[in-house]
Amino acid sequence: IHWKALAQSLGAGSTVHDRFQEWQKAGVFKKMWQAGVIEYDEAKGIEWEWQALDACITKAPLGGEATGPNPVDRAKSGTKRSLLTDGQGVPLGLAVAGSNRHDMKLTNATLESHIVERPPITEETPQHLLADKGYDYPQVDTIVDQWGYTSHISRRGEGTQPKQQISGYRSRRWVVDRTHSWMNRFRALIIRWEK
Repeated sequence: IHWKALAQSLGAGSTVHDRFQEWQKAGVFKKMWQAGVIEYDEAKGIEWEWQALDACITKAPLGGEATGPNPVDRAKSGTKRSLLTDGQGVPLGLAVAGSNRHDMKLTNATLESHIVERPPITEETPQHLLADKGYDYPQVDTIVDQWGYTSHISRRGEGTQPKQQISGYRSRRWVVDRTHSWMNRFRALIIRWEK
């Protein structure tokens, strides 16, 4: 809802918004995300073996930082959210840029943004990274190799045959899309109204 539509028992809308901005600058929400992922890891365990990477575009009609002309919405202002998830779709990393920024250019920033420390990669505990054809570039291959992942990037012109060789590819790849979908159900995330 709009800040001014908040119940008076919570305080004036402008005061609540001021607190929100203070908390955002202080990193409170990032710390909450980190604490939630740590608690999830203790309760269920982060599935590090298979991770998925993808980006989506959302509207940002009022502009502001990390926005740009949306190439699929008549150049209206938009934001691109690049997300890294574990094998169950739990968000592990996030990068935000203007919607005119190509997915592949956000690869390193997204992988750098891990909210919790990654365990070391060994022969017994490999980490696989799944991504769609938007990441089929030599630069991305280099970045993924530098991070130590076993890459499973869909290649342009290959069809579905290579994917079918990976056991459970579909069930592992779609989790990042599902997480984007969940995020987009929140009005403030599917349309960014902040200036």
